[in-house]
Amino acid sequence: MGTKKSVNIVTATIQDAFKKEKVAGGLALHSDQGFQYSSHAYFRLTTEYAITPSMSRRGNCLDNACIENFFGMLKTEWIQRRKFTTIDEAREAVEQYIHYYNYERCNLKTKLTPYERRCQSA
Repeated sequence: MGTKKSVNIVTATIQDAFKKEKVAGGLALHSDQGFQYSSHAYFRLTTEYAITPSMSRRGNCLDNACIENFFGMLKTEWIQRRKFTTIDEAREAVEQYIHYYNYERCNLKTKLTPYERRCQSA
């Protein structure tokens, strides 16, 4: 997470994810059409990690409804209730929410966390 959009943030995030998690083969990574996702560095990295890049159509948030929904929940459940005095506080809050969302927050329909659901699929 950074204060400005950059190719380096995107590529470092992908590299960190592959270091921290066991990533299944055949991964598709969906994004908007931001400059970071059309860069040579991004496409080199997706090739290196055997990721299939996928992009939303221009101006169509419905193509990426899952992440739009996630960010809506992040803002409603976690961000709007707090005041941050530094970027580090905001970064820590987002990291806490991602952990909460993946490992503690149960889906109402399945009664499982995303982590539990992934484990069932494996």
